[in-house]
Amino acid sequence: MWRDAALVAGRDLRVEARSRVTLQQVGPFALLVLILFAFALDPARQTLERATPGLYWVTVLFSALLALARSAALDETDGVRDALRLSALEPAGVFAGKALAVAAELLALELVLGIGVIILYGAEPAGIGLLVATCVSATAAIAATGTLYGALVSGLRVRETLLPLLLLPVLAPVLLGATRAFEAALGGAPADGWPWCGLLAAFAVLYSVAGAAAYGTLLEGS
Repeated sequence: MWRDAALVAGRDLRVEARSRVTLQQVGPFALLVLILFAFALDPARQTLERATPGLYWVTVLFSALLALARSAALDETDGVRDALRLSALEPAGVFAGKALAVAAELLALELVLGIGVIILYGAEPAGIGLLVATCVSATAAIAATGTLYGALVSGLRVRETLLPLLLLPVLAPVLLGATRAFEAALGGAPADGWPWCGLLAAFAVLYSVAGAAAYGTLLEGS
């Protein structure tokens, strides 16, 4: 399964590297959202600083929707989905590969956004271990859930608008947990954030297992 996952993840990442969609569209979009938040709340600087964790993860979530839509669209062109059905690749491996590719893109984006909030919002990094663990857990949860729901709506004419409507309510616990963990880390109380990080990890495991089990059925039915 992991060999198949590596093949699929490598393919998706190579396509993104050549098309530069993430670099030229998703990245600038995310930075623009951060800048707009800064303009909107700058007069109330203390409010901006307190809201930094929430604004950061809202930006990540909106950017993830673009990355997930792009990931799903890759399989809709040139008969790729039909080729995946006919190939000997394990469906669980295909799911894991697509989720890993999305996660890699999001982690790179989160690093850039982290630098952005330090510059624009004046955030002071603290609790680095908790911040890193939260990013990894939340990113895994977003990538696994988004890949699963992307397969669910694939083939539908309204998939571009339906995916956010289905995905955002499901990812509300991830947004809440990641925000609370970041608040604890930046507030100098990392111990209060680890339970939230544990919640994110459990969510990621749950949807990873569900996606690996259901992806084959969704692939055949799309």
